[in-house]
Amino acid sequence: MLIYVLIATDRLEEKQEKKLRQNLPELQVALQAYAEANEANQVTLINDCASDDCEDWQLGISQPIKKHIQLNFPVNLFNDLAKKYEIDCEVGYIEDGEREPVSYFGKHEGQGEAFLIAEYLGL
Repeated sequence: MLIYVLIATDRLEEKQEKKLRQNLPELQVALQAYAEANEANQVTLINDCASDDCEDWQLGISQPIKKHIQLNFPVNLFNDLAKKYEIDCEVGYIEDGEREPVSYFGKHEGQGEAFLIAEYLGL
């Protein structure tokens, strides 16, 4: 199963949007480093932040997952980013090139739990 984890950029308040814009370079570096460190696991960086409107941004990773234990690393990474940068995250699966969200977690949604997310994904 191909999963994705994105920084949630929809329905942000003005203050949250401003903070996200300020932290964008650091978030991009952190996600790029994760993708490069996990290249053997086919982790791919999703980095489409060219729009002037934060709501259109797509920033995160995609990764093939076979066992629920493999969710620990990306979920822990995004939990850490959520805590540090006060963001929320969207997790789901990709099928036929389409993303299907299954859960949200982070600063406002609460900490993500890999086991529960695996259940939502049907792993």
